Amino acid sequence: MLTNLKPDLAKAEEHLHYEFAKLQVGRANPSLIEWVHINVYGWVQQLKNVASVSVMDSQTLSIQPWDRSLIREIDKGISDAWLGLNPQNNGETIMIKIPLLTEERRRDLVKFAKKLSEEGKIAIRNIRQDYLKKIKNAEDKKEISEDIMKWYEKDLQKIVDEEMDKVEKMLKHKEEEIMKI
Repeated sequence: MLTNLKPDLAKAEEHLHYEFAKLQVGRANPSLIEWVHINVYGWVQQLKNVASVSVMDSQTLSIQPWDRSLIREIDKGISDAWLGLNPQNNGETIMIKIPLLTEERRRDLVKFAKKLSEEGKIAIRNIRQDYLKKIKNAEDKKEISEDIMKWYEKDLQKIVDEEMDKVEKMLKHKEEEIMKI
């Protein structure tokens, strides 16, 4: 009955990792912009599907499009993404200097990270509710006994608590990363 619980929780955790990776912490990281949407030949694609993003140094990203004709679209996509980044197009590649973070911006990022972690916790609680419904329905249909239902509920809560602890650890690590100068 709880066989798919861990994979479902892993998806929620993976999504939180993905969202945390997009947070700018004052250092160049390709995950800051790989998700940016670019118009390519009438289709919308993520940047990572149309170009190579690499780290030049701790403050600079380099974007090398696989098709040079897309360079203007990539430049426009990054500018339109409201990331606060200023792409510089030299005709063959795009360079992005990552600005240093101010103390105020760091605090804002920590608040946003807390918001993301709370959304992750909500997703985990929703998964728990779905599984509680499945357990209750199985007991109502007399597929399992009341004792087994209680055992499943206890096991479910234990796994959910472990996942909540992981989210808290991820948040703590991200806060430390953001506040580190």
